[in-house]
Amino acid sequence: MANNPGAKKAIRKIAARTEVNKARRTRVRTFLRKFQEAVAGGDAGAAKTAFVEAQSELMRAVSKGVVHKNTGSRKVSRLAAQLKKMSAA
Repeated sequence: MANNPGAKKAIRKIAARTEVNKARRTRVRTFLRKFQEAVAGGDAGAAKTAFVEAQSELMRAVSKGVVHKNTGSRKVSRLAAQLKKMSAA
């Protein structure tokens, strides 16, 4: 258990940062879900706009340190492949 003021402050900061990161991660998942729904619906235009928004949100999470750079790139790449496959069909 934290015993000195610095350790107690660190615990408070970690808790606050955890809440912010949780909100950011949830926001990313929401945009990913919207993209998946657009792809499932078969609407290429909606999928394209959802892809742009999801990509932007993923890269923002990367820049904030919520998601690792390679993870963000991998997810964007897979979304792009889905979009390409959908528009080709």
